[in-house]
Parts: sequence; structure tokens; C-alpha cells
Amino acid sequence: MDTELLANLLEEHFSSDALKYDEPMSMHTTFGIGGPADFFVSVSSVEDIRRACNIARTANAPWHVIGAGSDLLIADAGLRGLVIHLGEHFADISIDGTTLHAQAGASNEAVANAALEAGLTGYEFACGIPGSIGGAAIMNAGAYEGEFAHVCTGVNCLDSHGDVIEVSASEADWSYRHSMMSDRGYIVLDATLQLVPWNKEQIRERMDDLQERRASKQPLELGSAGSTFKRPIGYYAGKLIQDAGMRGHTRGGAQVSTKHCGFVVNMGSASAQDVRNVIDDVQKAVLADSGVHLEPEVRMWGFED
Repeated sequence: MDTELLANLLEEHFSSDALKYDEPMSMHTTFGIGGPADFFVSVSSVEDIRRACNIARTANAPWHVIGAGSDLLIADAGLRGLVIHLGEHFADISIDGTTLHAQAGASNEAVANAALEAGLTGYEFACGIPGSIGGAAIMNAGAYEGEFAHVCTGVNCLDSHGDVIEVSASEADWSYRHSMMSDRGYIVLDATLQLVPWNKEQIRERMDDLQERRASKQPLELGSAGSTFKRPIGYYAGKLIQDAGMRGHTRGGAQVSTKHCGFVVNMGSASAQDVRNVIDDVQKAVLADSGVHLEPEVRMWGFED
């Protein structure tokens, strides 16, 4: 990586407001954990994203794209190269009839609320998922019998060549926490949702009910990446973890939640390695107890392995 070239090119093409150095990634993940990124740029257009990727390639630098950082554990050593942030400056939402169009940086909560105000149902399931539309498309976010794939008709993406391509719902190949875009390393730019007219009060009541159910069952008061493990076929991760005696298991400042065993939480002072150690301990304990290998849902960046 040519760090000097990377710095010079970024400074040439991005303002001081958009570009940051040694940015603590703990400020950009729902875990509240993560060391510094060498370079961090907030983008506001498709051209910004394309330009940032091209700069990274020119400088032979690694790069990562993040949205809300809700399904992400970043190592204590941080990330080398460039982090491209699709956040509040890339979060427009528009509605035309029953079609909702949202840029990748729009939060699930904002999209759900926009649909509510327009009297459109279909995205209530995501109102409490602490992520963005881009992440929801990549991971096929889902909760309470709803899935992103159920309402999305297509996404626009940036491919590895820097070309904008349209990916239809059938081409997206959505399945449980999976998409074709994830397989190919595409950057999701925006998504189109097809929703259904419904009574606003009933939509609001459903959203309030889902929020209350989340608050009663999930450790929302603590930093986490949501469900830490994918659901194994035929099982529930939380029950397997509880049956293996790992409820409350702690390493440093990280803990298997006593409220919901499917969550590894930051008790306030956890390092990324603490979380990684708890994940490893849980996997070993569940495998020994039930013979089931738990696959992490959380993405781990910056670790040597």
C-alpha cells in the first residue's frame, strides 16, 4: 500500500469535512468497538463512491464499505487502508404511489417511518433492526416473519469494475442472511421496495408492538451486533447456547447476554478480542454439547485470521 499516494489522492478529491484520518471505528459500529481506520471518507454520491474505490486501487490499498456498522466487529488494531462510509449524506428516501426508493445509507428505522407516514405496510418488521438499507439488501435482513426479500423488487449496485448495474429480485438470489451481492462483493447503492396501502394507525400499532417485543426479549440497552450467530437448520442458536451452559459467559468486557443468549454484548469496556473470545468459547461449548457448529452472523474485519 502506498500510503502517501493514498493520502494525496484523497486530499485532492475530498473535502476536509468528508475525509478523516485514524478515525476510531468504535464510533461507527453498534458494538461501540473498533480500532482506527487509516483513512475514512463519507460519501454523498455514486461518483464519490466510484472515485474512492478507484483511489484505493491506484494506491494498492485495501478498502471497506460500511453503513450503520450494525453487523460488524472490527479488530482493536483497526483497519488498514480506506473505509468508505455510506451514511446520512447518502440516505435519501422517496415514495411514488406504493413504491419506495431508498439510498443505501438510509436507516431501516427511517424507511419504516417513511412508509408509515405514507400509509404503506410491509416494512414494519425492520423498524427496530439497527442497520441501513444497504446492509439489509446484502444480508437479506429479517425479523418477525418479515424479510427484505419479501418487499424489494430490485437494487442498484456498483460492481468491481465501477459500473452501476441493476439487480432484480430474482437475480439477487436472496436466502437466509445471504445475497448474490455479498458473494460478488457488490456495493449496494439503493433499493426499490414495493409496499401495500394500509391504515396508518394499524401500521403504527404493529410497529409499536414489534418494538415492545424486541425491548422485552433483546438486550437493546447494551452494544451488540444484533444476533451474533446464524440460525442453524432445525435449531435456535439461543437455546443451543443456553443448553450448553453459556448464558452470562464473560471474557473481559464481553458477555453472552443473560437476557437473550443469541447476543454477545459489550458490557461497556469490551475489546474486539474479548468479543471474539466469547464467540470462540460459545462455538466450542455448543459443538461439544450438541454437535452443532454455530456460524457467526457478525462480520469480523481486521483480524489476522
